[in-house]
This record gives sequence, C-alpha cells and structure tokens, in this order.
Amino acid sequence: MVALGGAVWFPAQREYSRSTGARLRRRRNTRGEPVRQIGGAIAKNNRPAHHCPLPDDTEAGEKRSALNVRNANWTRTEEPHAMSMPEPCFDVAHLGHVELFTDKPEASLDFFVNILGLTKSASEGDSVYLRAWDDYEFHTLKLTASKTTGVGHIGYRCSSPQALERRVREIEALGAGIGWSDGDMGHGPAYRFRDPDGHVFEIYYDTRKYVAPEAEKPALKNQAQRYHGRGVCVRRIDHVNLLASDVDAIADFMPRALGSRITERIMLDSGHLGGCWFTVNNKSYDIAYTGDHTGSHGRFHHVTYALDQREQILQAADIFLENGVHIETGPHKHAVQQTFFLYVYEPAGNRVEVANAGARLILAPDWETVTWTEEERRKGQAWGLQTISSFHTHGTPPVGE
Repeated sequence: MVALGGAVWFPAQREYSRSTGARLRRRRNTRGEPVRQIGGAIAKNNRPAHHCPLPDDTEAGEKRSALNVRNANWTRTEEPHAMSMPEPCFDVAHLGHVELFTDKPEASLDFFVNILGLTKSASEGDSVYLRAWDDYEFHTLKLTASKTTGVGHIGYRCSSPQALERRVREIEALGAGIGWSDGDMGHGPAYRFRDPDGHVFEIYYDTRKYVAPEAEKPALKNQAQRYHGRGVCVRRIDHVNLLASDVDAIADFMPRALGSRITERIMLDSGHLGGCWFTVNNKSYDIAYTGDHTGSHGRFHHVTYALDQREQILQAADIFLENGVHIETGPHKHAVQQTFFLYVYEPAGNRVEVANAGARLILAPDWETVTWTEEERRKGQAWGLQTISSFHTHGTPPVGE
C-alpha cells in the first residue's frame, strides 16, 4: 500500500498475464495439486467466459445436481417468464466513473463543485477529477476541457483481477476491444472497448481510494468524507444514461460484455426496443440506453448523482433556480424504475440528473425483466407528467458536431 496525496493506492501484488495484463493466482485441485488459473477459471475448465467460475469438483457437482432436483418444485414457476434473466454473474462490481467533455470548462467546473456539490480530488492537463462526499474512489467524474461536449468514456470496476480477465476474454471474443491502457490518476491498468453505438468504456480492478485531508475528515469513519453541505451536496454517483441508434444491439451486447442483467425495458409497437435498463449488481440499474430519435451514434444522455430523500431533490430544484441553472423537467417520479428525478443542463449543455438513492433493489436472483409497452409509456411518468420531447432528442454532442 502506497500513500499518494489525498489517496491510497493499492498496487498489484501478483504476477501479470502477458496476454492481457491481468494477474495470475495459484489454486489447488481436489488432489492438492497446484493448478494454473487465469481469470478465476481453471485452465482445463471449458466453461463460457460469461459464467462465474465454480470449483472443478466432481463430487461437489453431483451434490449440486442432487440438490437442484430436490429443490426443483420450490424454485421453478409453472410457466417461466420469457424474459427471465440469466444466472447473476458479478464479475463487474459497479459503475466507477464517467468522463464528460465540456467546451466551457470554467463554468462547468463551477457548476459541479459549487452548485451540485462535488469535491475536487485533483487536476491534470485539461482534466479535473471530481467526486461526491460518499464516493469511496478517487473520482467518479472526470471533467475534460474540449472543443465539444458529450461523454469521453465510462469506467466500471471489476470485482477481482480474475473477473477482469474473464471480462476481457469475453469482450475480445465479441470483437469490441480497443486494448489496454496504463490507467489514470484514479485507477490502475484498464481495458477499453466500444459498445455497438460507439461509446467508449473501460474496465479495471486496481483503484485509488479517496483519503480525506484533515479538513474533510468525517466524524464517522465508515464514510469517505464529511458531509460538507455545499450546494445540492449530492451523496454519490448513481447511474449513467446513453443514447443509442439501435437499442436492440445494446441489449444483446451488454449482458455478454459486462455480465449485465436487463431489469426493465420498453418494447415499441414496431417490435424494437425503445429503452433498456441494466445492472451488474443489486441496484435496479447502473446504466440505461434510450433510443436516439435523431438517428445519431455515440451520444450522451445524462449522468445521475444520488441524494437520500425526495425532499432534498425538491430543495435542489430551488438551488438550481436561484443559480440560473436550466431545469428541463421534474421534480417528478418515473414509472420505469420508480426513480424520483430532476433533470438540468450544466453550462456546456450536458444533462445532469439528481435522484433518490437506492430507489429500488433487485434482490431476487430470478428477477423477471419488466417490459413496458409503447401504449403504457404514452401515459407519461408515474403521476401523469408527459415526457418532455427534448428527452429523446437533446443529447451531447449536438447533432452535426
């Protein structure tokens, strides 16, 4: 463990795989013999990469099979749902960070720090690294000065070095890989790839945990930073939403690339998907894709930071109003996912949402994907507010850039 100004770096302690940069570890089989393992799956084991590894133990497998038979009547429904999710695979732990481009860097930084209430961790080159007071990582937002706006990349942290290796193998098999990078100020080596719409992602394991300076140390040591009360004072990053020209392709890609599960979706009358909500853990969603009605590719819809209570979102609306921030829609409650929401534009035009944290959790391992029809969505949000037209057209960068 090495201390680095404002953070603690947890470096790799084990040997790296030369092919992908992921670490190796030694395990022993049932006879006590060492077995070389890459990515958590024993080398002689041929299981698909998207499955979590299981012990290579014949006797244990027979016991599991017998247990499944005995429990069949208790765990299976008479008519399985057509959209039952696959077995959960938690190779990816959580959404780590989002990089946003801004062509108004000073105004955007003022918004995120003084109005939204993020804390600056560091700056390097054209980028500033920001986080909310309860985010444990060094940064959850990388704000980068640019000639345009929109998303630079989205980062996910994997649950282990072996899980990272498994995801890399699966992504490479999909032909979506870009390759390895040395990392960033907030994390170690990362593997980058593109989704079918052109958005750039990276996955990593080694991370830099935020260590509060003396003035920001919390009274309770089980949170990362004191509650400073500045601006809206959002608690933590919650999710990101991207626009896509073909949501069907995304719905096929994300479960295979990240092991994501589809918790809810919108099925249009045409038979195509209008929106999809994904999770890699027990949150109801950490990323969503909605159809880009302009037909563009690779655009950004919004990033969301969470507050604890609805009342804080109502207060946030007043804070935005007093500071001249454009409120697009809300406060109100979504029908999909039941999120209590408020959407605004930061000075460069990127959409930002504040929402209630942990609105819903997916605890059922056999959760069945909720499908909303186009007719149901015409009714608007949960309490009848009609979805504003700009919600399907405004994205960054603007069309044509």
